[in-house]
Amino acid sequence: MVAPISKTQLTVLSFLLALALVLVLGSAQYGFVSAMDRKLLGLKKEKFSHFRFYLHDINSGQSPTAMMIIQPPANKSKSEFGSVSTIGDPLTEGPELSSKLLGKAQGFYGLASQDEVALLMAMNFHIVQGKYNGSTITILGRNQVLDKVREMPVIGGSGLFRFARGYAHLSTHKFDPSNRDSVVEYNIYLLHY
Repeated sequence: MVAPISKTQLTVLSFLLALALVLVLGSAQYGFVSAMDRKLLGLKKEKFSHFRFYLHDINSGQSPTAMMIIQPPANKSKSEFGSVSTIGDPLTEGPELSSKLLGKAQGFYGLASQDEVALLMAMNFHIVQGKYNGSTITILGRNQVLDKVREMPVIGGSGLFRFARGYAHLSTHKFDPSNRDSVVEYNIYLLHY
């Protein structure tokens, strides 16, 4: 003989069956996504690192590393609003161009403000030295060029910087207004695996 089911047992059983139904139907409805174990990707303990580079944005000479690809439209903006440049700027260990090459900043920037010198920058720092050789750090954000220190977000990376996030502090080390060549110090604070 089977014992009768109490109201409490029936309520719990109904709840568990409903939950199982939701999980089964939910996984069928959203079959394109699944939870992952980070160990399967070789992700261990997250690290916090500080990287310092000097970016050389060279607009002049025989081999410029920054080139305007879109001229600003004829307007009265002091900031050259609308111009866009592409870059392949060297990243060095020290502020001199002759110091050790650590990588290249590759991407573009556009003058995105009518009222001030503010850039929208999208670039990858492609590292060519040490254990990070071949890895990239991706930065995307607003750069108010005339501020002493600017902050831009790190939105990701590749290689040893997969799942990276953090921020960069930029400060102009040197600027030549006659040819627009500049050296900018980047201090990047990064969480990565």
